[in-house]
Amino acid sequence: MSQQSLTTTPASPSGAGGGGALPRGSRFGAERAFRILATAAGSTVLVIIVAIAAFLIAKAIPSLRADSENFLTFKDWFANESPPTFGIAALAFGTVVTSALALIMAVPVALGIALCLTHYAHRRVASTLGFFIDLLAAVPSVVFGLWGRDYFRGPVSDLSTFLHDNFGWIPIFGSKGPYGASILLGSIVLAIMVLPIVTSLSREVFLQTPKHNEEAALALGATRWEMIRTAVLPYGKPGIIAAVMLGLGRALGETIALALTLGAVYNVSFDLLGISGNTIAANIALKFAEANPTGRSALIASGLVLFAITLVVNVTARAIVYRRREFLGGAA
Repeated sequence: MSQQSLTTTPASPSGAGGGGALPRGSRFGAERAFRILATAAGSTVLVIIVAIAAFLIAKAIPSLRADSENFLTFKDWFANESPPTFGIAALAFGTVVTSALALIMAVPVALGIALCLTHYAHRRVASTLGFFIDLLAAVPSVVFGLWGRDYFRGPVSDLSTFLHDNFGWIPIFGSKGPYGASILLGSIVLAIMVLPIVTSLSREVFLQTPKHNEEAALALGATRWEMIRTAVLPYGKPGIIAAVMLGLGRALGETIALALTLGAVYNVSFDLLGISGNTIAANIALKFAEANPTGRSALIASGLVLFAITLVVNVTARAIVYRRREFLGGAA
């Protein structure tokens, strides 16, 4: 009778991990290298932001010294004159108003579409609609601008006439015309451009809601809307805020579409229907080619203001998300 030889497997030189695992020292070395690389990447972003701010400040100082008016309160823009007179008041006002109106119109629709795609629509319908909504984000802004100027201007003019005839007692609808390029037209076009960004991000946020939270709400007798209101929306608040702030950043920096649909008037007015309003980015696009050295420096100074507004918006959004960070622990 043959005896089966018994063999013993030698211990793995890599320790208890076995299976070709890296030695303990190598693992710590790789982790340390990754930590250094990630820290360097984050620091590089901060360095770039500081470098951009320094560049804008250095290029803006000559025009700010030459300006014979108060840069923060003066409304008109005569940067090419001698002496130059220009100010940011009307441009900053138009930038904030058009972006705020665009968000007011776009955010409720975007959240409704995102909720429909994630909790109401059939899977195939949701996938198809989601694809077309994402496709809107890839359309160049100049296409939206040309469409708004050449084709959407007529319907908005009719809407402006209706608003004035029926709600003219409200100051923002008090303009008697002529109706055409206006803050209302620019804000509607801008809202359509912001819509796919907010919708896509909100949809992804709603899909991350833990299923056991939704099932628990339904098991307690909640309707579908009550489940969304008590389980989905609270959990997704930080993500919704981030999506809205990203859409706001898109709106604040929009250039060509607003240059084609606004009236390019330097005025501080809440009249949404008449030809009035301009934004910082649109003014830079329209004036840069014809600007002299002082004029270009003045445009860079206006860009510095836009940079500061964007920075304040992002810091504020980050602070809001941080205050609501307890909802982020729901998935843990």
